[in-house]
This record gives sequence, structure tokens and C-alpha cells, in this order.
Amino acid sequence: MSEVHINSSICGFEHNVFGKKEGKNIIIDIETDCDKIKKMSHMEVPIDRTLDIKDNYVISKAQELKCSSNCLVPCGILHVCRMEMGILSESLAKKSGNVSIDFK
Repeated sequence: MSEVHINSSICGFEHNVFGKKEGKNIIIDIETDCDKIKKMSHMEVPIDRTLDIKDNYVISKAQELKCSSNCLVPCGILHVCRMEMGILSESLAKKSGNVSIDFK
């Protein structure tokens, strides 16, 4: 099981995203206080719809729920998917620590 913590300080929410590969899907569960993101929890993400940004299940779901274009959660979910698929090394991700956007 892979896990990331997302601190969306602009909107004031924090999210814990968990993912587990099951067959050809990755099951995503999210702990959050955001009503929109709660609707993304218990999502079954087809592995074959995570690699292309154009036909991407997670991005489509975020659009459907009218998430803000600056929401960090879809990107965090895709990182979890990539760790579960073995495309992103969990040890490398943990070694890297945080991914951030710093406003100047």
C-alpha cells in the first residue's frame, strides 16, 4: 500500500491518500475534510488510464467534480498510482521527501 500526505494550504485542507493495486485497478482511499475530494475516495482507477494526461481517469474525475484547477490532490493520487504500478520508486519518493510549489 502506498500513501501520501497532501497539504493544500491555499484551500486550508490536508488529505491522506492511500492506494493499493488490485488486478488492473488501483483502489484509492482518501481521508479529508474537503467535500469534493471525499467523493474521489474509494475510487477504482484503471491502470491503463493513468499514464496519458489527455485520457486520464483521475483528471477526468476531478473535472467531473469541478475541482479547482490548482487542486494538488489529483497529482498526489497519480503519484500514489505510479508507486503502486512500480513506475515511481517508493524508496526514491520517500528519500525525496516533499514536492512543493513555492510562491515568490
